[in-house]
Amino acid sequence: MPESAEHDHAVELLRAILAHWAAKRGNMQVARNLAIRWDEDEPRIGVDPDVCVLAPPPPRDEGLRSVRTWVEGHAAPVLAVEVVSETNPHKDYVVTPDKYAASGTRELWIFDPLLAGPNSHGGPFRLQIWQRDEQGSFVRAYAGPGPARSEVLRAHAVVVADGLELRVADDAAGTELWPTEAEAERAAKEAALARVAELEAELRRRGGR
Repeated sequence: MPESAEHDHAVELLRAILAHWAAKRGNMQVARNLAIRWDEDEPRIGVDPDVCVLAPPPPRDEGLRSVRTWVEGHAAPVLAVEVVSETNPHKDYVVTPDKYAASGTRELWIFDPLLAGPNSHGGPFRLQIWQRDEQGSFVRAYAGPGPARSEVLRAHAVVVADGLELRVADDAAGTELWPTEAEAERAAKEAALARVAELEAELRRRGGR
C-alpha cells in the first residue's frame, strides 16, 4: 500500500544516515525493503524491513532480492528499522517483533512518527527498541519518546523535528548527530569556506599594518 510522505521521508533519512556510516566502516550493507527469509520450508514467511544493516553483507550476486539465512553467506540483519504505517499500525506493534525474533535479527527499532499505534500496553510509543538479551531472547529494551541506546551502533536513536524524524547521535542529547553523505559534504564545504574567509581576513589585517 502507498505510504505517507512522512513515512517515506523518515525511512529515507535514516537509510541515508546509516549508509554513510556503513560506507566508512566497510564490510556492511544498508538496504531498504530487502526481503529477509529464515525458514527454507516456508520461504514466503518473512519480513521486509524499511531499513536494515547487514554485517557482513551477503555475496553480491546479481539480482539479489532477499536474504535467505539458510544459504551460506546470508545472515539476519544486525539492525532493522520499521517505521509505523498509518494504514496498518497494529502490525508493527503486535506482529513485527515476533517475526524479527524468529528471524535472528539482533536489534529492531520501531519508530512511530505520527503515534498511530494502539493504546494498549501504554502505547502508542514514538520509539521502541528490541534487543537480544544475554540468553538470546528478543526483549523490548525501551519504549517511550526517546532517546534510546543502540547496542549495535553503540550510539543513540534520537527523535527530532517534532517527532517526525529519527536520527542517530553519539550522545543522548542529540548534539552530535550522525550526518548523511550530503550533510557531511555540505559541512566540509562550509568549513573550507570559513577557513578561506579567516585567511583572507588575516591577510587584510597584515596588509593594513
